[in-house]
Amino acid sequence: MSFSLGGGFRSVFPAFTRSLQNKALNRPVPAPRGSIGTPEDFLKAIGRSAETKVQYESWEDLWRASGLEMRKAGIPVKDRRYIMWSMEKYRQGQDPSDFAYEAKGKKKIRGWGPAVQNGKRIRSRRHQ
Repeated sequence: MSFSLGGGFRSVFPAFTRSLQNKALNRPVPAPRGSIGTPEDFLKAIGRSAETKVQYESWEDLWRASGLEMRKAGIPVKDRRYIMWSMEKYRQGQDPSDFAYEAKGKKKIRGWGPAVQNGKRIRSRRHQ
């Protein structure tokens, strides 16, 4: 009887090594179009003050950047996900004025909402 750990490692390492690849290197770099010619122009077009959070020297550097590099640069998760999402939309040929939107504001009321709505006390969620 022999004991082998080979089967266990094979099931763990392929998934782990796949996550270490920079998938941005495999995607095509879109050509600048319209009024967008530099990374700063693109980041200003998508809004949310992205140009103050990310600094890239060239167009190639912006499009070859991965989420892990942005994470190491200290960009918060929401901003990083929005920038990556916007880059993919631009890569697909859409104009930033069509897909860019501002962040949601903070909620005004916490919890389930007020106990009185439209002059009636709300006791349950079922319709009466």
